[in-house]
Amino acid sequence: MIQIENTLVSFDIFEKKFSCDLRQCKGVCCVEGDSGAPLEKGESRRIEEYYEEIKTFMKPGGIRAVEEQGFAVVDKEGDLVTPLIGGRECAYAIEENGICWCAIEKAWTQGKSAFRKPVSCHLYPIRITRYASFEALNYNKWEICRGARIKGEQEGIPVYRFLKQALIARYGEEWYQQLEYAAREIENGNIEIPPR
Repeated sequence: MIQIENTLVSFDIFEKKFSCDLRQCKGVCCVEGDSGAPLEKGESRRIEEYYEEIKTFMKPGGIRAVEEQGFAVVDKEGDLVTPLIGGRECAYAIEENGICWCAIEKAWTQGKSAFRKPVSCHLYPIRITRYASFEALNYNKWEICRGARIKGEQEGIPVYRFLKQALIARYGEEWYQQLEYAAREIENGNIEIPPR
């Protein structure tokens, strides 16, 4: 891992290639999984703050799920997550032209909300683990994202570059410049990636 400020970044984030291919996966990440999207502290309040705007894009089943369960729930592992419709898809999932995506982000794209979407969604396939004094950024490989890995390989897009805007939104421009510097050092052989 490489340390940048108070983060530890996995070498996978520099090495692995990734580029979402919604035509292939149809946004199934909003439907599959054991629980809803992980939420950071304060994100459920942000959803609540803009809920009336977000709600205008939601499906009736999603609205019912939020009314019954709340803006967020605690899953079986004790994590705060988005509620689900019938134990399956995210309550905030919507469908357009056969592709599933997010009512929260739709409200943001329409200028009706200042909250784009949960960090866990925005940064995927990076997952953040928080410790007392730092955060660890790791690459998460999920079978449903096979098309994104293939497209990323074809286009030569590493994870960190695919997620440039999301990483800048989370950590800032200066942090991202340090990340790019580390990527160049790896590419030039000045930082050696240990064998696995």
